[in-house]
Amino acid sequence: MSDLPLDQIRTLLAVVDEQSFDAAAAVLHVTPSAVSQRIKALEQRTGRVLLLRTKPISLTASGQVLIRFARSLAQLEQDALAELGLDSPTRTVSIAVNADSLATWFLRSLARLPSSLSICFDLQREDQDHTAALLREGLVMAAVTASPQPVQGCTSVRLGRMRYRAMASPAFLAQRLASPLSASLPNAPVIMFDRKDDLQDRFLRALTRRRNFTLVRHHIPASESFVDAVAAGLGWGMVPEIQAASRGDALVDLAPDRPLDVPLHWQQWKLDSPALAAVAEAVAAGAKDALR
Repeated sequence: MSDLPLDQIRTLLAVVDEQSFDAAAAVLHVTPSAVSQRIKALEQRTGRVLLLRTKPISLTASGQVLIRFARSLAQLEQDALAELGLDSPTRTVSIAVNADSLATWFLRSLARLPSSLSICFDLQREDQDHTAALLREGLVMAAVTASPQPVQGCTSVRLGRMRYRAMASPAFLAQRLASPLSASLPNAPVIMFDRKDDLQDRFLRALTRRRNFTLVRHHIPASESFVDAVAAGLGWGMVPEIQAASRGDALVDLAPDRPLDVPLHWQQWKLDSPALAAVAEAVAAGAKDALR
């Protein structure tokens, strides 16, 4: 195998981004049959299965290698056209970011970028403990992640610490929690973001030195709605300090001397891309203002 046909590489990227052969065909202005033939030809050329035809479509390990190449190639092509002043193309930067950063400081960071850069953001929301996996799989070019260890082919820069506090409404505190907190909190209803969210359990383990809890768990996978649920008295939860400050007396800090800090890092591909470098600079500046 002497080369990788660019039309097949671009087709693989379109299928992964659009999550179906039909949608990829519409983006590429070809028939679904042509998309299928290109993917099959690329698999035959590499001698490897690249895609698992599941719902959603997923990549094999070999597919992850090629998708990273495809995304890097697309970014470099967009940067080159922009520098040459040809058609002033919009450059797409795909980023994985955790919901709490997205709801608090991250979008303000992106807004620092000048409109002249013509960057289109493709944001994927994921728990900070899992965003690095999207980098590894080639699904994004950069990520806000809890992992300091750089993914292969990436750089890692520390952004700061997002501080969380165990919060509840005044009524919930009066009706459901008794002293000592370590005895009553493990049995009180709790708000969880989703099933990957372990901040509440981490707080309870530190508070009680126990590992198993009998909890009524409400799953509310939206950052603002999560805080709304805590303020409404549905349960207690770990709320970002940034968000808690804006709620005033609607929230009570259950353990002022026990904050929970989550270190955040910025990981991105080692790619000589002006667009990606500009995004990294803006994110670092925003994190410096918002995080500890």
